[in-house]
Amino acid sequence: SHDMAGDDDADVDHDEDAVYAYPDHPTPLASSVPPPSVIRELVAEHGAPLYLLSTRAAWSQYAALQKALPRAKLHYAVKSCPEPALCAALASKGAYFDLATNGEVAMMADLGIDAAKTIHTHPIKKPTDISTALAYGTTTFVVDNMAECKKMVAFKDQGVRVMLRLSFRSLQATIDLSYKFGVQPHDAMELLRFLHAEGVAIRGLCFHTGSNAILPTKSVEAIQVCRQVFDLAAAEGIHLSTLDIGGGFPIPYDRPVLPIATYCEPIRAALDQLFPDTEILAEPGRFVSAPCMTIAASVVGTSVRNGIHWYYLDEGAYGAWNGMAHWDHRIDAILPLKSLEAAAAGGDSIQSEIVDGGSDAFPSVLAGPTCDSLDTIRENILLPQLEIGDILISVLMGAYSRCSAAYNFNSIGETPVVEWNPVTGTTPSSTPSTTPRSIS
Repeated sequence: SHDMAGDDDADVDHDEDAVYAYPDHPTPLASSVPPPSVIRELVAEHGAPLYLLSTRAAWSQYAALQKALPRAKLHYAVKSCPEPALCAALASKGAYFDLATNGEVAMMADLGIDAAKTIHTHPIKKPTDISTALAYGTTTFVVDNMAECKKMVAFKDQGVRVMLRLSFRSLQATIDLSYKFGVQPHDAMELLRFLHAEGVAIRGLCFHTGSNAILPTKSVEAIQVCRQVFDLAAAEGIHLSTLDIGGGFPIPYDRPVLPIATYCEPIRAALDQLFPDTEILAEPGRFVSAPCMTIAASVVGTSVRNGIHWYYLDEGAYGAWNGMAHWDHRIDAILPLKSLEAAAAGGDSIQSEIVDGGSDAFPSVLAGPTCDSLDTIRENILLPQLEIGDILISVLMGAYSRCSAAYNFNSIGETPVVEWNPVTGTTPSSTPSTTPRSIS
């Protein structure tokens, strides 16, 4: 049976360094991908396409980041992967949550998560969004302009606390999140003065230097500027108690990244030097959720077009690979399961298979299941010859994949999720036992 008791995972001891513990596997790949035998078993039972969710992989990431930033209260950015099973598992371990919509607020309430462990970080809100979050119990909100500051005045007697978001543009980030949000630092005092004069409680400052940043340089710069704003505010009698450093912690989709302890070292040093007594928050999303899901898809059709092999899958660019195809500026590794099995038999790593593509690989095209020609997943991808029914997998698919897909297009329908978790104590070279369950 694949049934798993709901509280089974709560009693498991998690290795905080699991993601980074193996010198031959410096990325989260090795510890988060189900063994090929497990993938075949689950696809045989549930069909393809299928998401394979490991909540332990997510917790391992959360714990590694917590170790790297011990002072920070880590608020998981729910938008990156709003799977209820994932949020429930993180909550059972004491995680905090970063919310941005009424839907995310409703899910927290449905899961029974303590509202005191949540913040609402969308800088632009309807008054009903504020009242909905307050009714749940969330009291911290983010603003970045005068119009939003004025909205908060109406709720000042209902316990709201405000963080002002500053803008720090970054060329080092995959996605520049200060393009759309954040006030320029030199305009911050005007908004802080207004909130203070109107009697709105001000909790502090926040920023987000962009998604999947290569280096922590911009975050350190932002911390330094925030110190100046803290001091300017204090000089005018405005006490700021909290600094939220956002997210952007990197994931190795198609390039190596710094280990999280190394990446966070200058951030940690800057915080200890400039904000030794200030409450520190952070908003990791992708870093926590990306390794928690692997997608398994199958070959539905094959063709040779202009001398190139085309393989048509039951997942596509409107589904699991929407980020890679359209907006997330990443390249997802897509691997034939049979190649992984051959690599494992020969002692090769997952990473070597991604880099080399296998000795019998040749340029191919992968296409999705819809009728749209834009539903082309990858071109010139090195693959061995595939047959109808062959399974392909993509790793690091937890973030901005299922949650941002357009599964209603062509009425394809959502790809289901099955939870699996390795038994602790295993290593990447062994085949862990699993306790999978279907959750959606």
